Amino acid sequence: MRGAGRTPIPGPPRVVGIPSSGETPAGGEGPTWSSMSVRGVQTVRAECGRGCRGTNPGMGELVLVRHGQTEWSRTRRHTGLTDVPLTEEGERQAEALRPLLARRTIGRVITSPLGRAVRTAALAGLADARVAPDLGEWDYGGYEGITTAEIREERPGWDLWRDGVVPGGADHPGERVEEVAARVDRVLASSAEGVGDPGSDDVVLVAHGHVLRVLTARWLGLDGRAGALFSLGTGAVCTLGREHDRPVITSWNLMP
Repeated sequence: MRGAGRTPIPGPPRVVGIPSSGETPAGGEGPTWSSMSVRGVQTVRAECGRGCRGTNPGMGELVLVRHGQTEWSRTRRHTGLTDVPLTEEGERQAEALRPLLARRTIGRVITSPLGRAVRTAALAGLADARVAPDLGEWDYGGYEGITTAEIREERPGWDLWRDGVVPGGADHPGERVEEVAARVDRVLASSAEGVGDPGSDDVVLVAHGHVLRVLTARWLGLDGRAGALFSLGTGAVCTLGREHDRPVITSWNLMP
């Protein structure tokens, strides 16, 4: 990443520039927010004004987009490598992202190879997307297609981030969180150079809930398991940037 002094600084996640419930940012422009605390990081719902940029306008950000709803995400089934299509609601969610993303200066779009992410990018108006296999969702192994509640019937208290998955068949061997973290580290190394530099363009990553949460933790210099702290809904947008050369979260879980 550009700049010899830019070493990620571990520390608690920081959400920058999120007003309290019902406020409009200074000047009366930009999003109108309603917010609620979710697992240590604020979730924000935005009606976007001019761009939904973070605290450093003119400095490129990493824009994270989770794909729209699928039938499996609606029923809270673990959806790793299974290529489940978007529901009608999922397509609506993806199309609703167009105005938010159109206000940005986007230099690159990178998407997971899975169809639900590729379709979301297309419906959101993100042209010329490049596919990156490393942005594929966590391989849940033997827990593919199963809900947390069902897993806990056999493993009381089970937690994905702490306990991991069991091996599945040949198509779903399973991954450890360290393996997911290694993948997103490669994505960051190849896509995040220049993020936060004056005049730089945004880089949009279209992918999945858990892999984007691990990527956020790694951007902040945290262990991949810290992704457990970042709840992320379908069809949501988040942004990562820099403040005083420190990697930060500039917005989280934006839903038009």
